[in-house]
Amino acid sequence: MNNEQTAIRTTYFSIIGNTLLALIKGIAGVFGNSYALIADAIESITDIFASFLVLLGFKYAKRPADENHPYGHGKIEPLVTFAVVAFLVVSATIIAYESIQNIRTPHKIPKSWTLIVLGGIIAWKEISFQIVIRKSKETNSSSLKADAWHHRSDAITSVMAFIGILIAIIFGKGYETADDWAALGASAFILYNSYLILRPALGEVMDEQLYDDLIIIIREKSMEVPGVLGTEKCFVRKAGMKYHVDLHAIVNGKVSVKIGHEIAHKLKDYLHEEIPNLGQVLIHIEPNE
Repeated sequence: MNNEQTAIRTTYFSIIGNTLLALIKGIAGVFGNSYALIADAIESITDIFASFLVLLGFKYAKRPADENHPYGHGKIEPLVTFAVVAFLVVSATIIAYESIQNIRTPHKIPKSWTLIVLGGIIAWKEISFQIVIRKSKETNSSSLKADAWHHRSDAITSVMAFIGILIAIIFGKGYETADDWAALGASAFILYNSYLILRPALGEVMDEQLYDDLIIIIREKSMEVPGVLGTEKCFVRKAGMKYHVDLHAIVNGKVSVKIGHEIAHKLKDYLHEEIPNLGQVLIHIEPNE
C-alpha cells in the first residue's frame, strides 16, 4: 500500500470515529446536563468536516503531474491544513461564546455518569491520536498530522471537561458552572493548538528550509555513487508527501560532458531508490577544478 492509500484509509478512520463520538457526546451532554460534553460534540462535528476536507485534499493530491502542474498537485495539502485550522478556530469561538453564556445562566449540576462516558472518550481519542500521528509520520503528510492533532485536542478538551464535571459533582451547589469554565479553557487550548498546526503548513507553502536531517541523508547517499566527489548546494522543498530536491554534485572536471551527464542520471536514480519519498530530483554538475 502506498502513502496516498494509507493516508486516505486513515482519514476514513477519523471520519467514522468522529461521527460516532459526536453522537455519543451530544446525547450524553443533553441528558447529562453537561455543556462541556456538548462543546466536545461541537468540536467533533467540526472534526468530521475537517476530515472530509483532508480526504478531498488527498484525492486531489493523487493526480499525476501535468503541463500546468509539473511538480504534481501535492501543494493542496498545506492549503487543506489551513482550512482544517479554520474549522478549529470556528469551533473554539463557538465553544467560548456558548461557555460564557452558560456561565451567566443558572443550570443543573452534570450527572455523575457523564464521567464514565468522558473516560471512554478520552481513552479512544488518545488511541486515535497515536494511530493517526504514526501514519502521518509514515506518509510525511502535514494534513494528516493536523487531523491527528484534532484527536489530541479532543482528548485534552475531554480531560478538561472531566475535571470540570468532577468539581461540580464533588462540591455541589455553587459549582454548577465548573464544566462551563472547563469548556472555556478547552477553547483557549484549541486556539493555541491551531497555531501549532498552522505554522509548519505555512512553512511548507513558503518553501522554508526545514529538512536538515533529510539533506544530510541526501549528501551521504550521493557520496555512494561512483563519480560523485562531493556535494555543494542542496535545497529541499515539500509538496504533499514528496520532497523535491535541487542538488549540486561535484565530479572530476576533466571528464566529458557525456560522462558528467551519466553520473547525474545515476545519482538521480540512486537517490530515488534509496529515499522513496523523493519527488523530482534536479542534479547540477559542478567540476572539482
